[in-house]
Amino acid sequence: MREALIVWGGWSGHEPEQCAEIIRDMLQGDGFKVYVERSTEAFADPSIHDLSLIVPIMTMSKIEKEEARNLAAAIESGVGFAGYHGGAGDAFRECVEYQFIVGGQWVAHPGNIIDYTVNITRPDDPLMEGITDFPYHSEQYYMHVDPSNEVLATTTFTGEHAYWIDGVVMPVVWKRHYGKGRVFYSSLGHVAQEFQVPQMHEIFRRGANWAARD
Repeated sequence: MREALIVWGGWSGHEPEQCAEIIRDMLQGDGFKVYVERSTEAFADPSIHDLSLIVPIMTMSKIEKEEARNLAAAIESGVGFAGYHGGAGDAFRECVEYQFIVGGQWVAHPGNIIDYTVNITRPDDPLMEGITDFPYHSEQYYMHVDPSNEVLATTTFTGEHAYWIDGVVMPVVWKRHYGKGRVFYSSLGHVAQEFQVPQMHEIFRRGANWAARD
């Protein structure tokens, strides 16, 4: 049986506990045995090297060097990583080793909660099969991203809220590798209710399953 670890905490505005429960149920429905922890201390445990998947939900938290080092080593050895929105993309701002894993770091969401479009750029990829462009109502994440990411979906900024980024095409969903580990990230999911959006929910579910080590 595949085993997953969810570690939640950080800024309460992203509703980490509620989101952790949703993802726990999602993964259990896909046959995972799921462990849920509330402290980054879990990342320092040598046993994480035996997991199939790690899901951090830790917006604006801090991580100790030994925790980050063990987390990175586990993923490099083959443990999968799946994250979303600020829970993963704005988790440990001071830890560049962690950002190297994720492949991106949030820097702005001009206009805050707005309407925008998510454009599927790789409809041929199994993670996106049957999913077409869809409207979304949330924070439109502007991120600094790793050029090695395999981008599966993007969004285009209009410049309405920051004129100098008019026309910028920004990755929304990507997958990548960190050593032997598969890494999946989606910038969607500001609050728990967004998991009710069918495309958002399915993209994350497929991404987590893809990332997970068999």
